[in-house]
Amino acid sequence: MKNIKNSIGLIIILSIFIGCSDVVEFDPHDEYAVTEVDYLQTEADYQTMAVSCYTPTQWLNQMMVIGDIASDNAVAGGENASDVLALQNIDDFDYQLLANNSTLEDLWKSAYEGINRTNYLISYKDTNLLGDTVDFDGKEALYGEIHFLRAYYYFNLTRMFGDVVLFTDGKLGISDFGGFERSPQADIYAQIETDLLDAISKLPTSASQQGRVTKYAAQALLGKVYLYQEKFDLAVPMLENVVNGPFMLVSNFDDIFLFSGENGPESVYEVQYSNGSPYYNWGGQTRGQGNYAVQQCGIRGLNGTAEMPYNAGWSTNLPTQDLASAYEDGDQRKDATCLDVAAYAAANPSLNITFQVAPFKNTDLYNKKYLPRKGETSGQIELNYENNQRIIRYADVLLMAAEANLRASSGSATKAQTYLDRVRDRAFGDEDHRVTATVQAIWDERRLELAMEGDRFFDLVRTGQAATVLGSGYSTATKGLFAIPQREIDISGLSQNEGY
Repeated sequence: MKNIKNSIGLIIILSIFIGCSDVVEFDPHDEYAVTEVDYLQTEADYQTMAVSCYTPTQWLNQMMVIGDIASDNAVAGGENASDVLALQNIDDFDYQLLANNSTLEDLWKSAYEGINRTNYLISYKDTNLLGDTVDFDGKEALYGEIHFLRAYYYFNLTRMFGDVVLFTDGKLGISDFGGFERSPQADIYAQIETDLLDAISKLPTSASQQGRVTKYAAQALLGKVYLYQEKFDLAVPMLENVVNGPFMLVSNFDDIFLFSGENGPESVYEVQYSNGSPYYNWGGQTRGQGNYAVQQCGIRGLNGTAEMPYNAGWSTNLPTQDLASAYEDGDQRKDATCLDVAAYAAANPSLNITFQVAPFKNTDLYNKKYLPRKGETSGQIELNYENNQRIIRYADVLLMAAEANLRASSGSATKAQTYLDRVRDRAFGDEDHRVTATVQAIWDERRLELAMEGDRFFDLVRTGQAATVLGSGYSTATKGLFAIPQREIDISGLSQNEGY
């Protein structure tokens, strides 16, 4: 019945268009003040469009959640086995269900929305839709940002899904669907490298506005991309550009993740979130300007005095005891990463803290790095936390550079040792906890340093440790890749990854 009504309506509309020349010659300006043709005529238009290219980076916060719950670092948690079912399926390695996983589908769509936007702006770099050239100071640097963002979206897609659809010319239209095939991962990486080298050639070393990407961010991401492809000889000089840059390790590890620590001296690249435009749409919970992942990892049923710094949350993305046990005594990163809420309440009796034990997959621990804090949200409290997502930190770069130096044909073991020492010296506040820099020692250090920041699962896969560390539940048949969303297979005829 619905289809019949729609068909009748379409026939009526077509009759109007065919029978009236005024309608055939319809001018879009009759209904819209600004159309596509009017756009990209001023510097302000280009700047606004560039900001819109950044926006989908905010929608990818669930990648950081998945990167830990798919590993030995965290469990999905929540209220019960059906709470945030998409994350439970990933945590439990329910491979038969992952093709219809709503979170994976959302991440796929979000990344491609970012690619669509960057492609659109890149296609009109030289001339706009009217064929006019719009030049302004800083235009080349602006396009360096856009190429970085396209590379960032493709990097996230390919490390999750492997071979993905590659397109760089313009934005997709409805007629384009069904005509695409997945490109080999090698081609995706080649495009990422091209974009990042282009970005590096254009970007300044310091941002014109807080949160914008810099040359160092592009060099760090390219170094990471080289590491994922085991191009260690290329990774070494690229990462050392950043190692020798203006960054420094913050002495108090816990400070990095405070609001006051955002975009600090250790920040190479982080996704910016805000609460200035209160958001209320539960139907698109990741589409606001706030960091939805913050609410997820909060302590369930938390109450206390006004002086208590934290807000309650949903007990999702809970650190494991296995992670907590991996830290040595005296390592300040443990308490900054894994919050034992019972111990915290006992140590702060004046706060009168009460809380609900996590109902499902309880570990007695919470993700301290991204706990929801009072005063950092607005509107619909759960959807508007302004905590930035730290994507690449200086410590991450030091550890990547250390690994690359050990694995490159002409790397320096001395440099690798120095970089590892710097990370561990900060962690313990002394030089008494240094260990010999081996590849395994660096991989282990990455777990401790970057825990609950979304890298662990991808590190396990790229280093070949996933099967050993994750055990029998993990299927080697998947090669560490997630399922291509079934809707994309149904609509576009894409092939599915192995193991699903």
